[in-house]
Amino acid sequence: MSLALRLANQGQYGVKANPMVGCVITKDDKIIAQGYHQAFGEAHAEINALKQINHQADGATLYVNLEPCAHHGKTPPCSQAIIDAGVKHVIIATLDPNPLVSGQGVAMLKASGVKVSSGLLEVQALNLNQGFIKRMKTGLPYVTCKIAMSLDGKTSMRSGESKWITGEAARTDVQHLRANHQAIMTGSSTILADNPSMTVRLNNVNSSPLRVVIDSKNLINNQTLNIFSNNAPTLILNTNNIKTLGSNKLDLKDALRYLGNQGINNVLLEAGPNLIGAMISAQLIDEFVIYTAPMLMGSEANSMVTLPLKTMSDIVKLNITDIRMVGKDIRMTAKLQS
Repeated sequence: MSLALRLANQGQYGVKANPMVGCVITKDDKIIAQGYHQAFGEAHAEINALKQINHQADGATLYVNLEPCAHHGKTPPCSQAIIDAGVKHVIIATLDPNPLVSGQGVAMLKASGVKVSSGLLEVQALNLNQGFIKRMKTGLPYVTCKIAMSLDGKTSMRSGESKWITGEAARTDVQHLRANHQAIMTGSSTILADNPSMTVRLNNVNSSPLRVVIDSKNLINNQTLNIFSNNAPTLILNTNNIKTLGSNKLDLKDALRYLGNQGINNVLLEAGPNLIGAMISAQLIDEFVIYTAPMLMGSEANSMVTLPLKTMSDIVKLNITDIRMVGKDIRMTAKLQS
């Protein structure tokens, strides 16, 4: 199952709205086939593995990190292919929350006499596809907020100058972080102030995520901005397509629901302090990735988030799940305490 999870991860740049899935087939304690879901709309992991043995798996055991599908989508049902190949035992890490599957794959297998076990390395499997799983359960994508700040929590000087707070190693790490998301989201103020491209700049990645701009005041209409370059798609969310709250502010949950309806599992939020603060207040951020540089920018610099808290009872607490050095900077991963 560990190998199936590693195989699944290889599909991270190609599966898009689909989950990352890997499959390993064994017989007589030997691996006889393996495969993973490589690209959206193409064969699933189980089919790619079965092809290696000409769909002949009599008496074999099949390991897969997500429940095999039981419905006709862009491809035929994997559960039927597993049955037809003669697999005797299917070991699943976690069930598929997709209502089109959701236990039906297991039921189909069992009805045909295939032994089914589940729960092996389930935590790892859930973490691998956390965006897909959240979207299936809630309709919302998994949101990771990336912040680069100084040791005293500042993200830019009062003038707006911010290049560069973190070092080259951290900035390269951010490119990998971007590549692992289907969409990068920011606010119109960041676009107008910095004119960023918001693309992935890695030699081994040929495409960039969807660029999403939260534009409450309908300010983004200059097609010469870098956000409209041809090397990545762009979506402007404004009052024309998203519900509004008081003071003409966009309903951020509705904005995320819009993205979820487009099959977006994972969103990377790279924004200014106002949008980050609004997302925190609306409890729409699932995870933070914070790069902290060993420098002090002083009391006149801009803080990482606009969050006007008044008392200690109002503070937002985080659980740190990972911390490591990236070059000379610290990378911390944290989640909001529930």
